Amino acid sequence: MRMPDLIAIEEKTFYGIAVSPGIAIAPLHVIASDTAIAPDAYHIPDDRINTEQQRFGKAVHITKKQLHELEKRIRTISGEDEARIFEAHQMVLDDNSLINKVINAIGKRNLNAEYAFFAVMQNFLEAMRRVPDPYLAERTVDLEDVCQRVINNFDRHHTETSAISPDEHHIIVSHDLTPSDTAMIDRNRVLGFATELGSINSHTAILARSLGIPAIVNLGDALIRLKTLSLCILDGYAGKLIVNPTEETVAHYKKLQSEKAAIRLQLEAKKDKKSVTLDGTDLILSANIEFNHELEAASASGAQGIGLYRTEFFLLNGDDIPDEEEQTAAYIEAVKASAPHQVIFRTLDAGGDKLPAEPLDEPEPNPFLGWRGIRVSLDRPEMFRQQLRAILRASAYGKIGIMFPFISGVAEVRASIEHIEACKAELLLEGIPIGNEIEIGAMIEIPSAALIAHHIAKEVDFFSIGTNDLVQYTLAVDRVNSHVASLYNPSHPSVLELMRITLLASQKHGIWTGVCGEMAGDIYMIPVLIGMGVQELSVGTHQVPLIREAIRSLKKSDCEDLLKEIESATTSEEVTQLTRSFAQEKYPHLLDT
Repeated sequence: MRMPDLIAIEEKTFYGIAVSPGIAIAPLHVIASDTAIAPDAYHIPDDRINTEQQRFGKAVHITKKQLHELEKRIRTISGEDEARIFEAHQMVLDDNSLINKVINAIGKRNLNAEYAFFAVMQNFLEAMRRVPDPYLAERTVDLEDVCQRVINNFDRHHTETSAISPDEHHIIVSHDLTPSDTAMIDRNRVLGFATELGSINSHTAILARSLGIPAIVNLGDALIRLKTLSLCILDGYAGKLIVNPTEETVAHYKKLQSEKAAIRLQLEAKKDKKSVTLDGTDLILSANIEFNHELEAASASGAQGIGLYRTEFFLLNGDDIPDEEEQTAAYIEAVKASAPHQVIFRTLDAGGDKLPAEPLDEPEPNPFLGWRGIRVSLDRPEMFRQQLRAILRASAYGKIGIMFPFISGVAEVRASIEHIEACKAELLLEGIPIGNEIEIGAMIEIPSAALIAHHIAKEVDFFSIGTNDLVQYTLAVDRVNSHVASLYNPSHPSVLELMRITLLASQKHGIWTGVCGEMAGDIYMIPVLIGMGVQELSVGTHQVPLIREAIRSLKKSDCEDLLKEIESATTSEEVTQLTRSFAQEKYPHLLDT
């Protein structure tokens, strides 16, 4: 794609939080996806600015007429007090400050009218949400309603003149992105993304790292100050979005890109090498995936199977959950593509910051401690058995594992296994073949499960430690809450102690333990995991070459010595200092890659 000409426009840098490393250079594509309002943003030429401003005026005029009619109708039906609600709505559209901001955004930023209005309204709303006043908080609902009405009243017969098409490379800048938005990003077109909201530990950020998409979050109110189609550089190492970069800046980043790409090529050339330490400890290094289209990349990376198939993205991507036949076909495809290695299917894991399991009559006061993971499956046995039957049918084509998320105790494991046994019996009666290489696992991601791992180990074939949630629940830190995000630390001694307890239990009862959370792909924490005796690591496909090389650069005996030092550490900072010094000594060439 031809880049826009570099003309004498001032270079501007926006700062956020780096959540996924990498560099992207491409035009901006501004979208808004956080609410139902969400109009697309696109560039308008100078000769259409006046037309767009008129479109805005017309939409406001229509909305005012509608509100006036509603006010009259409500006054007749319910009285004066209720009618004043819509009178207040009309006053919003009489605010000259708001109107002028939209007019200026259209004229100075060459933004289409509906998006200019949306962006200005979002700034008003965000300001009101931050004021700790219950009355103002209630008024945000009025503003949202007005915003939606105006957006709905724009004519839809204009011709979008964006020079960027879905087939061209671009960088997404958005108010926010959901985990499903992120999982569905087309890596052939989207080179990176930046959001106004977000935290380093959100599920969206985790998916970006897993997919190898450069990303930054927490840009603040950047959208209203950006001009769509502007050339930009996204620096996923330093957390910078550079708009209208100079030729010198572009040259610098292209050189950096080339250097990083050369290192990646060297790592990828070793895809057939085993993930074995210098003193002979062999580890399984597998991949995390969300969709079957990632299977080819997982195989090409040299991953030894799939250590985490996140089935919720497949199950909840459309309006309806796929039926048993659709699920079976998808799971068979994954098993065949991964043979002779194993595919571990995590049963539906929805809730918290992941995906909604289903609409609730009332919002959960705390979804992170609510109805999610295995709790949803056990409460929806028909849906659960449909998924289990499909997975079991796929087992006829190769090695599989079934693991249960959000386990808090033995009872949930036993109940889940009962469903598996019942499904096996049904399939055998129906004459449907199932395989004999099926392992059952429990995810250890809640402290209660870690503390009684010696009991759970008697019920299953393996443990998979989900470090993201284990950190969150151990430290009482909502990982997507910016106010406490700094307290979310995988190096906390309490987290490492719970992992140590889990591994001791698995070793005592002769089952294996893997790690499928973020820690498995953390170049600084790999020595700690090896020292503890972890036998399998499951990481994002993009991370496989890097983690393989890290494993091959270490001796298990050295990692065990490091672990002894760490066991005497009392703070996260002490642990971090030890792990960083160790990594710097053993593989400095792999850091910041």
